[in-house]
Amino acid sequence: MTPEITFDDFLKVDIRVGQITRAEPYPEARKPAIKLWVDFGPDLGERKSSAQITKHYVPEDLPGRNVMAVVNFPPRQIGKFMSEILVLGVPDEDGEVVLLTPDKDVAIGGRLY
Repeated sequence: MTPEITFDDFLKVDIRVGQITRAEPYPEARKPAIKLWVDFGPDLGERKSSAQITKHYVPEDLPGRNVMAVVNFPPRQIGKFMSEILVLGVPDEDGEVVLLTPDKDVAIGGRLY
């Protein structure tokens, strides 16, 4: 377990629901990855990310899927691609990423609390 944090620390992390609008293979990445474009609604707009999710997902099946992502990290260069968000997932029994998604219909851009 990581060190204990305060509720105020938690509030600093801005986690929102977004909808994948576009996904492309990213063969240039060091580890197999997929480039994602995620829409967070009118307040935040579309942001992009590189995600190592190739074991369970293919690019053509991802558009339209809702995902949870941290939207307030600084952009990070991943190879030749600038990642603006961190799409969230949890490991399966083999340590492969499974995306976190809301289990009901929710508004795009909604913040986790």
